[in-house]
Amino acid sequence: MKRFNRIAQINPKMQDPVVERRPAKLLAANGAASAAHEAASGGNADESKSSRKEAKQQRQVQAASLLSAIVESSDDAIISKTLAGIITSWNKSAELLFGYSADEAIGQPITMLIPKERLEEEPTIIKRILAGERVDHFETIRRRKDGTLVDISLTISPILDAEGAIVGASKIARDITDRKRSQEKQVLLLREMNHRVKNLFALATGLVTLSARSAKTPEALASAIRERLSALARAHDLTLPNVQTDEVKPNRETTLTALLKTILAPFETEGRHISIDGCDAAIGESSLTSLALLLHEFATNSAKYGALSAPEGRLHVHLAATDQDLHLTWMESDGPPLPEKAGPEGFGSRLARATVQSHLQGTIGHEWKKEGLVIKLRVPIERLGA
Repeated sequence: MKRFNRIAQINPKMQDPVVERRPAKLLAANGAASAAHEAASGGNADESKSSRKEAKQQRQVQAASLLSAIVESSDDAIISKTLAGIITSWNKSAELLFGYSADEAIGQPITMLIPKERLEEEPTIIKRILAGERVDHFETIRRRKDGTLVDISLTISPILDAEGAIVGASKIARDITDRKRSQEKQVLLLREMNHRVKNLFALATGLVTLSARSAKTPEALASAIRERLSALARAHDLTLPNVQTDEVKPNRETTLTALLKTILAPFETEGRHISIDGCDAAIGESSLTSLALLLHEFATNSAKYGALSAPEGRLHVHLAATDQDLHLTWMESDGPPLPEKAGPEGFGSRLARATVQSHLQGTIGHEWKKEGLVIKLRVPIERLGA
């Protein structure tokens, strides 16, 4: 007997005997629901994409705002410029450093800050920027709005656009004037120390020679040398600034006559005549070191080349005062012959001139006479007591 498939008999046209055809209304409803779901899903995706874009834009705005605040509040001058050298941004510190406001600087060539003798630096910098290089800590000099010059350290970096092309340069300028002055001061102090050490050895040698001429016994020679070296140490101490900080400063005020006697004491010997006459003046602590250094330089040079180097040499110091100035005249005689004209100015002479002009605000002049050297010093009285 044949077996019959009941489903096939009921619906012989069905290709899949397992699946039964659904009503048309039910299929339409399901299709509508599916379409609605797909539409809803697509809308949510668009909204999510839009939200991410807005969030990214917001972060970019916040980052730009933060960067702008950092640049504006920086202690360093921060400037941007085009490759043609035209200033495009200018922060507050640039205004303080160079004196130009942002309105005055933006749109102007960067060369307005560069001294004439340094204009060749700009093409060199641009060339390096175009090569993609960063210029680090380039020390140079720039000109302020008022015409004064300022020592600065420059750091220069390329500015890139969205495609990575170099479109300009950013400059960070730092004022290094104080550092430069400190370095110059250190060099000057080292040179001064070297100068003083050499002079002290020369003076010590001279004092031994002078003492030997008048000493009758070895004991007398040793005693004379000790006394003169002690006097030299006291005079040298007056040329040093008071560096005590933890203790109460001693009163270092004195008079000009007392100072001269202290400085000249190591050079007094039998047969040598040292005289001081005229008026006297009080010397305040702030001027004591400068004046002691100056007079010590006079005495040192005389002991090396002038009247104080000769057994019968003579030194006369005359002090006179006017209403506003004190005049000191240093006159040497009976020393070795002087050259017809002064030689090149050495460090000691430059140091003496700088001391007079800068610290004492006075004047100094030298006369190379046949009889001996004459030095004329003028110092405002108010500077002596300051």
